Amino acid sequence: MEDLIRIGAAASALGVSVDTLRRWERDGRMSFERRSGQRFVHTAELTRLLTERAGTACSSARNRFTGTVISVTRDKVMAQVEIACGSQRIVSLMSRESADQLDLRPGVTATAVVKATTVIVERPAP
Repeated sequence: MEDLIRIGAAASALGVSVDTLRRWERDGRMSFERRSGQRFVHTAELTRLLTERAGTACSSARNRFTGTVISVTRDKVMAQVEIACGSQRIVSLMSRESADQLDLRPGVTATAVVKATTVIVERPAP
């Protein structure tokens, strides 16, 4: 059973719920092997799903602004990334490690994904 992963561990690795994996099975998106009433996924199948999900970002965020990185200021821990998105300027603070992994530098294309729980609406003063 060394090439089999329990459904819970597979769900955790994929960042989805066990119910989602059951639904994927019903939809024919993946298959499980059943042993003693439990579902297991082959490591090759899990690898396929991980690769597939890495190629397509899944997010509930709907506010996406693609633009050009115009500056990246790094210190030992954090990075400030400024992206020009049309006439708008988006500034993001992230870990330096994340900025390095994304290879963020001036001139590269990047997408700012904004997920906010609060939206403030302002009007100019009279």
